[in-house]
Amino acid sequence: MTRLSVNINKIATLRNARGGNIPSVVEAAVKIQNFGAEGITIHPRPDERHITRKDVYALKPVVHTEFNIEGYPSSDFLKLIEEIRPEQVTLVPDGPDVLTSNAGWDCITHQQKLKEIVSTIQSWGLRVSLFLDPNPEMVSAAADTGTNRIELYTEAYASGYGENAEQAISSYLETAIKAKNLGLGVNAGHDLNLKNLRYFVEQIPFVEEVSIGHALVSDALDYGMNNTIQMYLEQLNRASYGF
Repeated sequence: MTRLSVNINKIATLRNARGGNIPSVVEAAVKIQNFGAEGITIHPRPDERHITRKDVYALKPVVHTEFNIEGYPSSDFLKLIEEIRPEQVTLVPDGPDVLTSNAGWDCITHQQKLKEIVSTIQSWGLRVSLFLDPNPEMVSAAADTGTNRIELYTEAYASGYGENAEQAISSYLETAIKAKNLGLGVNAGHDLNLKNLRYFVEQIPFVEEVSIGHALVSDALDYGMNNTIQMYLEQLNRASYGF
């Protein structure tokens, strides 16, 4: 079954709005895993507007599922990754001035740079995933970097799902199939939610992991975090097993 990794950046955003340590990202990570999530995702940024460097070190000993750290591969980020050694590193192309990830890598233009970075991270025994747009032509170039996985940037799918789900998924399905045929694992994330998640995984059943933060934390305001985790897991169960 597709694994659910919860991005807890928004927990940190709420905490930082007031200062102090309420809500605690460490306590949130512990509870989210206890509620059944199979991974914790964070995206530390240089300005520490949500997850801080201190958070990364504090989270390491409490994440007993899979620790996925996203980020732009600056020298500071790579140093942090080398020290923390998460199970997965998801490389994104956005710089420090971007509000949220909004595009995938151009693996052709940045081929040599990505090869070197991927190789370095893998030498530490870590799995690497590259954030990609749903573009089949980019998958071969991604595979040539030596990456283990790609993460499909699903904003366009989420935007188009309500109007025409079949059309919205088509480029993602084509990209995912090509990645699978090239031996790459497939992850997905960005704007997936309770309405569009099941269809996405039904159409691409070999997606290994979805990373969901904003929508899930927003749903938790209505349903509570435990109930919300169960609701997302139920959508993944239904997608995988058809019940």
